Amino acid sequence: MINKNQMSFMALMTVFVIGLSGLEAQAAKTVKVFILAGQSNMEGKATNALYDHQATDDKTRELFKHLRDGDKWIVRDDVFIKFLNRHGGLTLGYGSPKRTGVELEFGTVIGNHFDEPVILVKTAWGGHSLFKLFRPPSAGMPDAEYFKKELENAQKRVENNNKKRKRNDPLPAMEDIKKPYGSSYRNMIAEVRDVLKNHATLFPATKGMELEVAGFVWFQGWNDMYGDLGPNEYESNMKHLINDVRKEFGKPKLPVVIGAMGQNGSKPAKGNMVKVKEAQFAMNNVAEFKGNVKTIATDVLVDKAAEELYPHWRKRFEEWKLTGSDFGYHYMGSAIWFNRIGKAMGETMIDLLKQAK
Repeated sequence: MINKNQMSFMALMTVFVIGLSGLEAQAAKTVKVFILAGQSNMEGKATNALYDHQATDDKTRELFKHLRDGDKWIVRDDVFIKFLNRHGGLTLGYGSPKRTGVELEFGTVIGNHFDEPVILVKTAWGGHSLFKLFRPPSAGMPDAEYFKKELENAQKRVENNNKKRKRNDPLPAMEDIKKPYGSSYRNMIAEVRDVLKNHATLFPATKGMELEVAGFVWFQGWNDMYGDLGPNEYESNMKHLINDVRKEFGKPKLPVVIGAMGQNGSKPAKGNMVKVKEAQFAMNNVAEFKGNVKTIATDVLVDKAAEELYPHWRKRFEEWKLTGSDFGYHYMGSAIWFNRIGKAMGETMIDLLKQAK
């Protein structure tokens, strides 16, 4: 028979074990890390001033209501972001200076999905192609004949500049031509590894937690439209990029979302944009990528009000600055368009994560 003292002891032990289980669960909490990579459109080009206006305008406020707390933008305490030298809780303004991009809605969708904290590492630089600066290691280098022509052209440019400006700058060597290839890829990996190593300093709320690279988002393509090799190699380079990122972080089935070029909006794409888009959508048909890689259309998400006004923006500037804030290649700097793309990317990522279970 169990006496009262024994019963008290057993009750205390039960509380102790439950307490330990709770501490273990807390210690085991995993921070999901998502890499957002690409060029200027991944940087984000919708001005914060446009967001501020449309979040309070009767015609558009409902589109931004979930991102606001009264008359202020929500600063997430469960979704953190690092973009170059900026880091903190996700909110407005993590795009190019005084601008915002897809990260705002993407992080909102992902943060709402997970009970665990989320970190976004945005690694984006304007004007960087997949063919050259983002070139993944397994793609190798272009052939020798290509580099020979590159060197000749580079040397001619320096020679002409020397004559024009009466300078004596040294001519570039082959190593100077080859060095930039893959530099943005390497910087991207370094940025992510820095966050994995220093997350507790960057985001104190994640101290003591484990980090897991959970997904990769790619939004890029403009600079690969130029020349022959960029669009023609895009499909193979994209495959290499996905495989190399997965290898870097030991995640052979890492979910990948690709935002296809969509600057054409409601109009059909033309020229090399078609080639790049086709290469991006080709990832949906790669056998080993089934269920873990998805390219989504971004043109169908166009902000039609901005698209209609854009051809007349100079003559109707006062109206335009309340609708868009940049050029066509930057999705017209439309806050609505960037938000729609970010939301679609987030929802697609969640679908891929569910399939991975």
